[in-house]
Order: sequence, then C-alpha cells, then structure tokens
Amino acid sequence: MRITYVEGVSPAKWLRIWADRRPDRPLETDRVLESEQLGALGSGAADMAFVRLPIDETGLHVIALWEEVAVAALPRDHAYGDAESIELADLEGEMTAPVQATTELTLELVAAGTGYAIVPHSLARLYARRDVKAVPVSDAPTTRIALVWPLDRDDDDTQEFVGVVRGRTAKSSRGAEAPEEPAPAKKPPRPSTPKKPAARVFRSSRARRPPPRKGRR
Repeated sequence: MRITYVEGVSPAKWLRIWADRRPDRPLETDRVLESEQLGALGSGAADMAFVRLPIDETGLHVIALWEEVAVAALPRDHAYGDAESIELADLEGEMTAPVQATTELTLELVAAGTGYAIVPHSLARLYARRDVKAVPVSDAPTTRIALVWPLDRDDDDTQEFVGVVRGRTAKSSRGAEAPEEPAPAKKPPRPSTPKKPAARVFRSSRARRPPPRKGRR
C-alpha cells in the first residue's frame, strides 16, 4: 500500500504503529508538494494521501484531521520579528512577498526583503531559516489536514490504516477486529434443599412443681 503526504505533515507515528501491527503489509510513503498532493492518488500510483484542504473532494473519502495555525513569515529585522503574536491589521500596508511554486522559494523571497508571507506553521517549521522569523497571526484563517482515498477503494487494509490514524486500538480497528468471545456459561442454580419443619414444643398448661424436698432423718 502506497501513501503520499503533503509537505508539512509528519506521518512517522502512524507508520510505526502500522509496522508493529502489520509487518506482513509494509507501506510505501512519499512526501509531495501541495500543488501535487492529489496527483499520485488520481493516477492510481498511491492508495491514500494526507492532503491540505481545500481540495476537489469528488470521488474521494475525506476525513478531516487537525487544524494548522497560520504564521507570518517576516524578515529577520522586521519590527514584529520578536513578537509573541500579531494580528493581520498589524501588517496592513506592508508588501507581501510574491507567491512562488513552493513555500521554500517564497520564504527565500521573504528573507531577501521583498515582503511577508502568511503560511501554515508546519511549513514555516519545515523550511525554517535563520533569516526569517515566524510569528503566529491570531486572526488569520487556519488550514486543515485530511486523509483521503478513492470511494471505490474501501478494503480492510484501508480501513485498518484509517483506524490507526484515528487512534483505534488493534482490537477495535475495523480492519482487524478480534472475534467476540462467547460469554461464560452461567452455572446452574443449586437445587434448593427443603427446610425441615421446626420441631414443635408442647408445654403443659400446668406449671411444673418442684419435687418435694426430703426431710432429715
């Protein structure tokens, strides 16, 4: 099974879990650019893909996973380079760096002083440079990562990998469900032993008199 993942995604954790559970079914993975994130899936060269939304979801299963915070990539000497966070209004009137085919190239232009760029935090971290500062933008739109695969491919292996990504345990994963164990048989109830009737005590209505005392001789 072959899986592609868009730049900025790190699938190492899920690959380790899969390798432990399914050593018989090794995975092939490949990192791709965002502009090519559906290419291998569409051509049939990949079975599943981690992508950055939005995409054309026609003919695909789509499971949204997590959101990415947006950051402003700023030249090292920018006034807000050391800020903990900023708002979009703080950058109003400033030049934006020309968007390039890849984030890496765009950040090169930011470093050259052509302007700033708003990018997902994961990409700023992936292509981090000493001459570029990444500052969170509190009111910038977030992006979302999703796992996608074709509608006509929904076999057990696919569903088991989906279970790994969603955090299912090996027993609860749809692709590797353990057979249900029969409930233990209940022990038959012990036959009840009939109680013996309580012995009746008959008492005379006359009070017993103490025996006469013998006199001295």
